[in-house]
Amino acid sequence: MSERPKIKDIAERAGVSVATVSRALSGSSLVTDETRKRIHELARELNYRPNVSARNLRTRRSMSVLLVVRDVGNPFYLDILKGVEATAREAGYAVLMGNTENDPDREVEYFNMLRDGHADGMILMTGKLPAQQPGESVDFSSLPVVVALEMIETAGFPHVQIDNIAAARHAVEHLIALGHRRIAHIAGPLPELMATHRRDGYRAAMDAAGLSIPDGYEVRGDYLLETGETCVAQLFALSEPPTAIFAANDEMAYGAIHALRRLGHDVPGDVSVVGFDDLYLSKAFYPPLTTVSQPRADIGRTAMSLLLNILSGEDIAAPTVVLPTALSVRGSTAPPRR
Repeated sequence: MSERPKIKDIAERAGVSVATVSRALSGSSLVTDETRKRIHELARELNYRPNVSARNLRTRRSMSVLLVVRDVGNPFYLDILKGVEATAREAGYAVLMGNTENDPDREVEYFNMLRDGHADGMILMTGKLPAQQPGESVDFSSLPVVVALEMIETAGFPHVQIDNIAAARHAVEHLIALGHRRIAHIAGPLPELMATHRRDGYRAAMDAAGLSIPDGYEVRGDYLLETGETCVAQLFALSEPPTAIFAANDEMAYGAIHALRRLGHDVPGDVSVVGFDDLYLSKAFYPPLTTVSQPRADIGRTAMSLLLNILSGEDIAAPTVVLPTALSVRGSTAPPRR
């Protein structure tokens, strides 16, 4: 059996130092894109595989990272996971997925995994930090954490975001341009920042158009399909229900449409519905859902790249990377009936 190729073999073929090869394989931004690409190609050509056990003993690293989400059953996270995993694998890291289901005990467990060295870093998508335990003082800002899409202003972590206010405003402006004036909003779990910003975008569009928001037109959900259904029940118990609904995510929009049908309302003939996220099911849903499209794979890749920079020792002064969104207009919106 031939001897297992080593980093120095790649270095000799590439004409660079062993340190440069190590940085390139770990995803460090200190290496140019051209050099990184050449080193990865040589690693594949030589069938190089890192000696994980030896490296972990040497570096005291687990070579794994945590992607912590609210609900692993939500298909929204799949493309983000793909982006995270593709970037992580290139650097020799495995990705573990943590599912909190908004359970405070689980949130503590995943942070303990990080603090105890069972994972080297975390991409956090829950929008909140664990509650401090009695007698405990934790400096979360010292942990290798990147926050994706959700926002935690107090911890000083790097963030990968979209402009939720502008995206929500664009969605509501679409409804206004169609002629809707009675537009309701099914919000996320206020007062969390992402939910608050999407609500603020809704309010900004209504205010700019000179439209009032009647009492009861803002209802609070929790991003789950079932709350879309219950929120529609609240809205259509009003004396003057809306002709359009902007939901803070696609799952609640699905629930809203189901509830509207049960009440005998046609979508979009009687009520238009806009969501937020552009899940892969939204194209196949009937009617196809008009929704804000997020670059989910890019979000995953960008978050993992930031985390790799932290793990390689680079000084990151809590940057915020803002990625673009687009409104995908489909069959769930139409002008109101006269």
